[in-house]
Amino acid sequence: MSKCVILAGGEPDGFTLDSVKKGDYFICADCGCEYARKLDIVPDLIVGDFDSYKGVLPGISEIHRSVPEKDDTDTLLAVKMAIKRGFTEIDLYGALGGRTDHAIANVQTLLYAHENGCNMRIISSANELEIQGAGERSYERRDGWYFSVFAAGGEVFIECFTGVKYTLENYLMTPAFPIGVSNEITENCAVLRIKSGTALVVRSKM
Repeated sequence: MSKCVILAGGEPDGFTLDSVKKGDYFICADCGCEYARKLDIVPDLIVGDFDSYKGVLPGISEIHRSVPEKDDTDTLLAVKMAIKRGFTEIDLYGALGGRTDHAIANVQTLLYAHENGCNMRIISSANELEIQGAGERSYERRDGWYFSVFAAGGEVFIECFTGVKYTLENYLMTPAFPIGVSNEITENCAVLRIKSGTALVVRSKM
């Protein structure tokens, strides 16, 4: 199935015309519509209470309008709509910077997507965030980028973390100690094997 691209309401640092490729399904959350309009991109779906975006919405094929008094953020609502429509790969832009409370809520939305069987990334020009659960994954090196791993939602038992400057083996990582910050991939790729728990993986430009 094609990928879903979601443009949230924050400043879409790193979002360009190339961010949405042919075949991708494109959702805008609230004032993400304004940024899409400036790039002359027409979303397949827009969601939100539109307390931030007041402009016109020409050419939109589908609108899901909510009320401001709701439990979900507009971004979480967009993610839920994407998952409901069967997407298992989501790229989210415009989710960092600006208000810190919204940035934290968007990181929590990463966890929601993971818990519902979806691989989701939060992407900006200087950062990329994703979730890894139990199992082994490899990550290619990017020159000029840090590679950090944090415990997300509880303790994470890391069986091995190799190919990086600071390796770990049979280590219990906790949310209260950020031992995994500012690591670097030194080999062609890093290998992270998790026995239990959920980790937040963050790439950041140096």
